[in-house]
Amino acid sequence: MRIVSLLPSATEILFAIGAGDCVVGVTHECDYPSEVLSLPKLTAAAGPDLESPADIDRHVRASVHAGSSLYLLNSALLEQLAPDLIVTQELCAVCAVSYDIVETAVQRLRSDPRIVSLEPTSLNEVLGTITALGELTGRADTAQELVAGLEARLAALPGKGSSRTLVLEWTDPPMSAGHWIPDLIELAGGIPVLAHPHENSRRLTWSEIAGADPEAVIVSPCGFDLNRTQHETAELDRVSEWRSLAARRTRRVLAMDGNAYLSRPGPRLVDAAEMIARWYTYGAEYAG
Repeated sequence: MRIVSLLPSATEILFAIGAGDCVVGVTHECDYPSEVLSLPKLTAAAGPDLESPADIDRHVRASVHAGSSLYLLNSALLEQLAPDLIVTQELCAVCAVSYDIVETAVQRLRSDPRIVSLEPTSLNEVLGTITALGELTGRADTAQELVAGLEARLAALPGKGSSRTLVLEWTDPPMSAGHWIPDLIELAGGIPVLAHPHENSRRLTWSEIAGADPEAVIVSPCGFDLNRTQHETAELDRVSEWRSLAARRTRRVLAMDGNAYLSRPGPRLVDAAEMIARWYTYGAEYAG
């Protein structure tokens, strides 16, 4: 089987279940595990290289409103790679090349690959995608073993505790935690604040955040690595409402690599839950 993965989380899952040797093409954002770095890249960013979260947000909103794609797909390379299976998504227009673009490109191919769209909105559904990809690729046993191991690690977590926690998936404007992230917070020992479990992340106001006054805050902008997240966390000190939060005053702020651990619905979500649980236990400002 020849597989093209147009989703970083799917790429991680395919390698984790032992199907990495079948993957012939990935996206420009696929960077884990290291073996994927040498694979052909089928996508590229369509817009300008922007720096500030506010500029990125404005560009994304304008593009989505205009019906423009944030990503380009190399259709000629897709035909060259001649995949039997293409793994993509319809969940988020911001996270990956749109399903419509993929479908249009496939219609022009001489071959007839199968397109599979992954749409998990909860942690349980993420585990289900691992099982589904195992069945599709003939790695059902390996996938089941992986899921069983992940479930055992999740069962060992403390479970819902008392620490009222806000997760910021974006900083300017501030945006709530959605989809599977509230599940992770509860399993790690916290209570999600201003969260939208199993739904899209939503824009928040600083007055809402100040009113909720969370005891702990995790800053994890979608797509940012740890260095960039630490920088944006420091920039929040420009906001008076941020400086007034109990979490900020007591240094209960975690800067977390969202690109690696929270934004991608794959096996490393369990790593994220374990990291958050350790942070709750040991306290103090911590970078993970």
